[in-house]
Amino acid sequence: MQWTLAATEQPPEWFIKAVKKYTPASSGLYAAQLLWQRGIKDTSQLEGFVNYKAYQPASPFEFGEEMHLAVSRLKLARNAGEKVAIWGDFDADGITSTSVLWDGLGQFFAQNSQLSYYIPNRLKESHGLNNAGIDNLEQQGCTLIVTCDTGSTNIDEIIYARKLGIDVIVTDHHTLPAERPPVMAIINPRNLPNEHPLYNLSGVAVAYKLVEALYQSLPDVPQQPLEDLLDLVAVGLIADLVQLSGDCRYLAQLGIQRLQEDFKQPPTARRRPGVGRLLELCQKSGDRPTDISFGLGPRINAVSRIQGDARFCVELLTSRDIKRCSELAEDTELANSRRKSLQKDVQNQVAQKLSQLDLSTTSAIVLADAQWPVGVLGLVAGQVAQETGKPTILLSTEVPPEDETETSTQPLARGSARSINSVDLYQLVKDQAHLLHRFGGHPFAAGLSMVVENIPLFSQAINQRLRQSLGGKTLTATIQADITVTVADLGKDLFLELKILEPCGMGNPVPKLLIKNCWFENAWHRNQQDAQGKKVQYIKTEFDIRDDSTRNAFAGIWWGHYKDELPIGRCDCIAELDYNTFKKRYEIRLIAVRASVDSVFTTHNSDLILDWRNQEKSELSNQQPTVVVAECPTSWDDLRAWWKRSLYTNQQLAIAWSKPNQQSPNEIWLTLVGIAKYLSRTNQLVTRIQLLQKLGIGDHTLLLGLKALKYLGFTVQRQDRYLHISQEAKNTANGGTPPTQADTAIAKFLAAVREEQFQRAYFAEVPLSTIVTMVNSQ
Repeated sequence: MQWTLAATEQPPEWFIKAVKKYTPASSGLYAAQLLWQRGIKDTSQLEGFVNYKAYQPASPFEFGEEMHLAVSRLKLARNAGEKVAIWGDFDADGITSTSVLWDGLGQFFAQNSQLSYYIPNRLKESHGLNNAGIDNLEQQGCTLIVTCDTGSTNIDEIIYARKLGIDVIVTDHHTLPAERPPVMAIINPRNLPNEHPLYNLSGVAVAYKLVEALYQSLPDVPQQPLEDLLDLVAVGLIADLVQLSGDCRYLAQLGIQRLQEDFKQPPTARRRPGVGRLLELCQKSGDRPTDISFGLGPRINAVSRIQGDARFCVELLTSRDIKRCSELAEDTELANSRRKSLQKDVQNQVAQKLSQLDLSTTSAIVLADAQWPVGVLGLVAGQVAQETGKPTILLSTEVPPEDETETSTQPLARGSARSINSVDLYQLVKDQAHLLHRFGGHPFAAGLSMVVENIPLFSQAINQRLRQSLGGKTLTATIQADITVTVADLGKDLFLELKILEPCGMGNPVPKLLIKNCWFENAWHRNQQDAQGKKVQYIKTEFDIRDDSTRNAFAGIWWGHYKDELPIGRCDCIAELDYNTFKKRYEIRLIAVRASVDSVFTTHNSDLILDWRNQEKSELSNQQPTVVVAECPTSWDDLRAWWKRSLYTNQQLAIAWSKPNQQSPNEIWLTLVGIAKYLSRTNQLVTRIQLLQKLGIGDHTLLLGLKALKYLGFTVQRQDRYLHISQEAKNTANGGTPPTQADTAIAKFLAAVREEQFQRAYFAEVPLSTIVTMVNSQ
């Protein structure tokens, strides 16, 4: 991964002084530098950015005629006593959007009798409208659907609804179709100019603007203040990773304030007891944007990822029943714990598949597997895109449960796509629409499905298209630090200074701090536990960070990593400064770490490990006695054994293996069978070492291979240091070995070969810093 540091243009003195008014406990220099870098360059901009009271929000009627049409149709439905259905979506933005309309429109339509909501099942249905759901609403007597966070491109479904006598109002923020859909109204900020303050609204904010327009048009009807919806707006805005500028920032600032005010109340007095209980379970207090992005948002999303059906989340966010909300919050917390385990499992499987790709010739990553649960693929795709710098599409080819909404008669692959900033994913995938079954999303994220047999064509086409658009440029994973600080700078004063940039999001990211020439102490890691006390396959490491600027250490945390992954000795790191509400302490959240360029990697015994990998044997130094590891290991235990030997003989350890040139597992199996047939025919003996060298595999894998041979009628006997292999004619009277047993044994051998090859490929590239850490870890 390439590290960069943002251009550090020194802001003028008058601007630093203006910023200092908002940071009385510190100089304000870091905040001024960040704000200047991000385009805040005059006092009026600064005032509106920092102080929401100075910001003038846009009227909902700036959506123009579409908003007037929507309000008129809703008034008509109210006066005629029509049944209205909210059609939401299953992610955090969609759930909060539905909740805002449920509470907001619920001031004008009687909930349950006149007003209902429908949320698709993530594991059975796609985003957006579908005919089966529309049929269901028609049977209930619904004559008006109001969508939220979805619907802009559902042309066929909207036409179908009209045939059934159902009108549709779309509120959405996703990419628009070429022509206006046949709806009563479509309220979508993509219709506005890019520079408009409403342009970046997420689905929940668009839904809020519709309710705001209705409140202004019928001011005497509502019994609850419009502002009561703002906490939900903040949750959806921040969880959906939209650009927090203009009205987005203003609404998020107001919403976080409402969230915190409600959480401070005793549980019996809270407007939203479900939100309060969820904050308690994730050990947050609701006063920080990160309480949403790392707390509420992932938990709301987890329900549909694990269970498919997320309808109860609307009840969790809107009900006043404390006992019921507590039960739902605990169910949500448990779903999130299971999501973490599933995500980690899929991450590991994706990493194995990635190790078999040549990423230097791959522009877009497309991977598929029958075992992957659809619900977590977007999360893993996002991680892979971030780590590799390449757009990533992960698909599950598992046959989904029977679903009336799918019209394809062929097996479908379903999955998620995530992009990086420089690539418009939506357009990239849309160009291959002829290969897709369904598709929807925006430039950074999308959901899609296609016939399984189209996956190779799709992968080839999307890579070719991206290579053409890049014009020879190579995509590289990069991470940008914003400012350089020392450990002495970390703490309350810097935290409060940087806090004036909040809420952070796209376009105004959380400040990333570069800390150079530092080191780590007192590191330890543990598995997370779920609400039932079960371990979750999700690791977090805690540590102290030090440098030469102060004698005091500073606490930190690294999510999803083991302590052994921290380099030994001096290093550079990129981190975010945070406040841990639960532990009542300031801490850094580690984002990336690497060995300092000037650092020498030493072990605890001050003996250097020499890295001679991929060098010609003639180039290897013989000036000092060394223990040379020439064969690529397949486990850390193998390498630790060599390390202990070097310690015992008081010699340096030189790792001198080369990148393995490996046969395919099937070729290795055929070679083993061929050797067995030859030895049986010639009655010759063979040593275990000879077989290992000929096949290029390890002891455990060889044992599995010999077991598999027995199912093919071979007998393997030990004679002193040799093996004798013979083959008997199959006993046709007994029918021989059942094919399934032989297939299973061969599959185990092939899987072991693949695992060994994966490990060898890993050890061929693993950084020296990791090797030093790992050999000393036990």
